[in-house]
Amino acid sequence: MNRVVVDLEDQRPIWAMPTWALDELREALPEGWELQVARSVVDGTGDGASEPSSEVLSAVAGARVYIGFGIPAAILEAGEGTLKWVHSGAAGVGSSLHDTMLSSSVRFTNSAGVHGPPIAETVVGMLLHFARGLDFAVTGTRRGEWDDAPFLAIDTPVRELSSMTVGVLGYGGIGREVARRVVDLGSRTIGLQRSPSHLGTDPLGVEIVHGELGLERILAESDALVITVPETSETRNLLTSERIQALRKGAILVNVARGRIVDEDALVDALRDGHLRGAGLDVFRSEPLPQDHPLWKLPNVLITPHTSAVTSGFWRREMDLILENLRRFLGGALLSNEVDRTRGY
Repeated sequence: MNRVVVDLEDQRPIWAMPTWALDELREALPEGWELQVARSVVDGTGDGASEPSSEVLSAVAGARVYIGFGIPAAILEAGEGTLKWVHSGAAGVGSSLHDTMLSSSVRFTNSAGVHGPPIAETVVGMLLHFARGLDFAVTGTRRGEWDDAPFLAIDTPVRELSSMTVGVLGYGGIGREVARRVVDLGSRTIGLQRSPSHLGTDPLGVEIVHGELGLERILAESDALVITVPETSETRNLLTSERIQALRKGAILVNVARGRIVDEDALVDALRDGHLRGAGLDVFRSEPLPQDHPLWKLPNVLITPHTSAVTSGFWRREMDLILENLRRFLGGALLSNEVDRTRGY
């Protein structure tokens, strides 16, 4: 049957698909196609792919398209023989790359890039928090103290972004959005790509590097390191203790990718001993971050609860992607954001 199943009734209100978006999708379907919207609540945190409800599994049986937060193996099994395209509202695909997906011929797209603008603005805010000494201001405010000493010291870490080199570890969709903003603020920017289409400087003025030598250069030259790589077997534990120590003394580290990319114990040590100026962290190895974790107590850490992508603008961009891919799917064309299952993104 020509059926599209939507499974996006997220338990977090900001991520639940709004009525106007469903109306647009319904109107875009040609004659003879049916839209079935699941009402069971789902948990789309992280990469999604929680256990689907019996309602959803029943709807997917015989359907051609499934749209959810992550793609559980049970979805592909329920839609075996008819399901042709699955789309995840999440950018990450780690939890969806199970054996069933890897052996499936179903076309698989994700929402990489859709989250880029809000995440990039969060990154800029975190960089400014430490570059402009807003952490000192927050501490003074909480204590009720007019404390300008950290700002006026001869060795103050307060500086301008235009004087800094920003390294972007993972120069993809989100990395480019970060680069676009920091370049506009005057920062020299270096981007690390796995397989760059060219070396040298891109149209934004970002120097592109790759490989182990490129990683060594970014660590050695960056005043701020922004982590935007997807989590794969190659990037997991990428920021080891040795690589954190290879960063410039006084560097700022921002992680809006995944927690398991960074050695958190080594990060804590580098923040405690002053090797790092500060860390802006939106993701962690264990989420929620345990209450007894030492990161909570460090004054040079800014923590957001995996919310860097939150914005009221998500659904407009997400629907533009879904509707464009629906048009391409119906026309037999290549899909945007098709996941490379061998690379893991």
